Amino acid sequence: MKDASVWTVLFIADIVGQPGLEITTRVLPRLKEEHEPDLVIANGENGANNGKGLTKTVVKKYFELGIDVITGGNHTWENPEIYKIWQENYERVLRPANYPKGNPGKGTVIVDLPDGAKAAVINLQGRTYLYSIDCPFRLGDDILYRLEGQANFAIIDFHAEASAEKMALAWYLDGRVSAVIGTHTHVPTADERILPNGTAYITDAGMTGPFDSVIGMKKDIAIKKFMRQIPFRFEPATDDPRLCAVLVKIDKATAKAASIERIAAA
Repeated sequence: MKDASVWTVLFIADIVGQPGLEITTRVLPRLKEEHEPDLVIANGENGANNGKGLTKTVVKKYFELGIDVITGGNHTWENPEIYKIWQENYERVLRPANYPKGNPGKGTVIVDLPDGAKAAVINLQGRTYLYSIDCPFRLGDDILYRLEGQANFAIIDFHAEASAEKMALAWYLDGRVSAVIGTHTHVPTADERILPNGTAYITDAGMTGPFDSVIGMKKDIAIKKFMRQIPFRFEPATDDPRLCAVLVKIDKATAKAASIERIAAA
């Protein structure tokens, strides 16, 4: 039976291509029935069939499945259809907020929950080994200041390469957001925990897609790229699809995380 004292957030790790969509279609209804989440978030920056960016068709399918917010990352921009998606006011399709001003899209959204509460979802991107964009720490401060009083709790998808940068941001924001969930590497980490001031944290939620692969791409192509050191066009793999996710429960009285749990389903 659902615990009325907590909000339950289900965060689905980076969905990769058609295999990721298929496993999400198969598994998400079961997870929703079992955990009764108040909010479902999924990182969709690899949702297109080629594993880069998003298409309007995929976005519609995600929403039809009951995903409430789609977050992004550095691959968000690689499919030009994303601009059409934003032009049609898909407010719940996010991109990292700390890309320079003037870029389309937005990195935050406030969502109404079934009990009348409101949740803020914030998308940020790291800078270590990625693009030299605006500072996620300082922009995180600014976003939280602007959102103060508008939401009951906040969840951050921090799309970053370096584990240290993800950990540093979580410590920096500990107690000011309910969860910092790392994405990007497609490899689930086993360090989920609640920091001293009540922020749930995991370095990387992992990947929803084909695990018989190199982070979702066909193995032979990835191996050739590493061995020959010249460009090859990656193609999504297809075999052994799995869904990785994180389940966070948030105390309604304090907005602090009560628990964080990794989920892996096939």
